[in-house]
Amino acid sequence: MADVTSLETELQELIIDACNVPDAPEEVDPEAPLIGPDSPLGLDSLDAVEVVVAVQKKYDVRIGGQDTSREVLRSLRTLADFIRHGQS
Repeated sequence: MADVTSLETELQELIIDACNVPDAPEEVDPEAPLIGPDSPLGLDSLDAVEVVVAVQKKYDVRIGGQDTSREVLRSLRTLADFIRHGQS
């Protein structure tokens, strides 16, 4: 499994909390899909909205339109990179 940064771990906890994920795995591969049928957290498009709101509130970043959010929410890694580098 790829190295997991503290930001990715923090994001995983934030997402599990925001989306009330039952039986969440202890560690999620940061490259695994965040949303959709292959998501280890079982997140769907409604959860994506919760994630965007929680992340914007906590990290004071703006995740733009549908295309941007789809790219940013591809995995924990892409979300962490977006926050680290600010708005692109």
